[in-house]
Amino acid sequence: MKVSSLYETEPVGGPPGQGKYLDGAAEIRTSLGPHDLLKHLKQIELKAGRTPSDVRWAPREIDLDILLYGDMVIDDSELTVPHLLLHKRLFMIEPLAEIAPGALHPILKKTALEIMKGLATAEKR
Repeated sequence: MKVSSLYETEPVGGPPGQGKYLDGAAEIRTSLGPHDLLKHLKQIELKAGRTPSDVRWAPREIDLDILLYGDMVIDDSELTVPHLLLHKRLFMIEPLAEIAPGALHPILKKTALEIMKGLATAEKR
C-alpha cells in the first residue's frame, strides 16, 4: 500500500563497531493473521540471508517486524503487537509516521506522529 523513505540510523544496543542500519516501514494489506504473517516474515528473513544469532541486537542482514496490526493488541510468547519498543525508538516510529501519521497506537491512544514528535523532542534534550 505504502512504503516509507529509507532512514540511515546508528545502531541501538548490540556489540560495538556495528555499521549504520537502514530503516523503513511499509503498510501492507494481507489475508494472513498476525501470527501467520510473522511466520511469513521470518521465512523472508531466512531467504534474504539472515543467520540466527544468540547475541541480542547483533548485526543482521534483515530484520522484519510487525509494528502495528490494525487496532489489535497481542502479547503472547510468539508475538507482541504493537511492537514493544515502537513508542521508544525514533528509528521505528519516524518511517511509520511518514506513511501513516494518523496510525493509532492501540494502547497509548496516540498517533504515530504524536509519538514521533515526543521522541524527537526528548532526543534534543
